[in-house]
Parts: sequence; structure tokens; C-alpha cells
Amino acid sequence: MTVKSVYLVKHGAAAQAFELREGGAKPEPGPGQLRVAVEAFGLNFADVMARKGLYQDAPPIPCVLGYEVVGRVEALGAGVEGPKPGTRVAALTRFGGYTTHALTDARAVVPIADDLDVGIAVALPTQGVTAWFCAEEMVRLHAGDHVLVQAAAGGVGTLLVQLAKRHGCVVYGTAGSEEKVEYLKKLGVDVPINYRTTDFAEVIERKRGDEGIDVVFDSLGGAAIRKALKLVRAGGRVVAFGAAEHEAGSLQLLRSLKFLAPFGFPHPVLLMMASKSFLAVNMLRVADERPLALQRSLLGIADLLARGEIHPHVGGRFTVDRIADAHTFLENRGSMGKIVVTW
Repeated sequence: MTVKSVYLVKHGAAAQAFELREGGAKPEPGPGQLRVAVEAFGLNFADVMARKGLYQDAPPIPCVLGYEVVGRVEALGAGVEGPKPGTRVAALTRFGGYTTHALTDARAVVPIADDLDVGIAVALPTQGVTAWFCAEEMVRLHAGDHVLVQAAAGGVGTLLVQLAKRHGCVVYGTAGSEEKVEYLKKLGVDVPINYRTTDFAEVIERKRGDEGIDVVFDSLGGAAIRKALKLVRAGGRVVAFGAAEHEAGSLQLLRSLKFLAPFGFPHPVLLMMASKSFLAVNMLRVADERPLALQRSLLGIADLLARGEIHPHVGGRFTVDRIADAHTFLENRGSMGKIVVTW
């Protein structure tokens, strides 16, 4: 089978950013790696940031983006004992996922059922792992905790809500439209908030007064972080794992400074005096330096799915020839849950 890959060839608008290339030999897995014959890959907001040239970890263009794939194991590298060729898996890739034949660390793979919906499966390696790592590794949630999930209708947000509800937490969730607010209600969010019409901090302050909240999961950055640190009470934690408010465009340096300034500069001594914590998560760094923690997170979230305790939502399905449409759909905040692209 000929290798096909979608290359990012130009930063900027999705319609001009990608090029489908065909040919070349299948990549050979090195020690500790395996190769997956890919049936589908997923999109994450980090893909959008990389396409815009705002993700510093992205390789130089032309490059192949993509953090996760679903397919069947095709070949094993030295030292890898399983899963065996032919096994259907969901796998995390460190870029290189927009292809028909992807390499991955064997520790970043989980076997899945042959009949598992591809959109649900592709939600596991990146969004599922991020949600698990944030909610189960970085903090400990308890019944009765008050938890805020920013962008709660997104892929990670949806799973964070489900993990928090699984622990018996009271969940506040933000979203950017009334349609998404209705989705949050069905998801079980106790206090859904349309952040385009209402200030989330004011809503929570009215409900909680001086009691504050216990945990904030933030994928926005900017002013949302400063507000979150004010909302959490003693022992409270803010877990940041994204920068969705960072925009690309002309005068990029000024745009970046405008994004960074509202964060504020919480000094460690001030956080210690208030007994508040700010925790930051970059899953690529975790994957690079703590692969066993990543493996533990992937196995944990996959186990909950198998037991029916979480339910990823597929919000968009595209074929690879519509990769630009898929990116635009995600960038315009129209999606709820996971976006999947099939070959």
C-alpha cells in the first residue's frame, strides 16, 4: 500500500495550509516502537495552533501534524512484544498522525475492540489522556468538590466533566453558545455558563460567595487564569493545559503580548500564603519525559470507556480530502466533543 500523508506546507488559513502527498516506503519502527496502519486520526486544538505557527513544539514546515491515530498494528520494532500485528489499537503519536502509516512508542498504544466506533476510539489517546492526567494525576477530586471546567463542550472538557461527576463533584462548565449550553446540561453540568453572554467569575461568585471553588481546569489561558486564581479557595488548584485564547494574525508579537499580559504574575510566595496552587500541563513533555505516566493515563481512560463509565462525544466526522474543512470547523469553535478524520 502506498503511503499517503497530509503535510502542513504553509502557516495560516486552513484552505491554503495543507497538501496531500503520496509515495515513499513505509516507515520502519525503531527499538521500542511499532507501526500502525491508520484508518483514522483525530484533531485537537493544538493542531490549529500548530497550523497558525503558534505552537513552539511543532516541527518546521513542511511537516505532518497529528497526535493520535486509530488502526491496526502492522510491524513491531526491536524489544516490542505486543500488541501483535493485526491488533486494532488507539495510539498517541508525537506529530506524524496525518498519515496512512504512523510510528508510535509502544507504551503509547492501547488495544481496542474491533467494533468500537472510530470517533470514540480516537478520542482516547490525546483528549482522553489529557483529561485523565489533569483530573487523576495532577489533582485528587472528592465528592462535594466544586469544579470549574472551561470549554466544557470540547473533547477534553467533555471528559473532564464526566470524570468530575464520576467523583461526585459539583461541576460548573463554560461554553460559547446556547446550543453548547444545552449540551452541557445533558452532560450533567450543574451550572452551565455561556461565557459569551455572562462573566463566568461573576456567576460563580454569586453562587458561592466567599466559599470559592476547589479546582479549575483551564484550556483558555489569559485573563481566565487570573480570574480562576481568585475564585479558588484555600487548598484550591488551577490546572492549565491550553491557550485557546491565543490568536494569530498581523502584528503577532503584539497579539502574543496581549494574550500573556492578562495572566498576571502570581508569585510563589503569594500562592503559598493563600494556599493556592497553579499547575501547568503539556502532554508532549509528559510523553517525552514520563512515558509510564502517559501509559498509565491511556490505560486508565480506556478502562473507564470499556466499563461504560465515560462516553466520548463525536462532534464532527470528515474524510481526509476535507482536512481544511475539519480544521476550520474546530477553529471556529463550532465543534462539541471529538473531531475525527478518516482515510
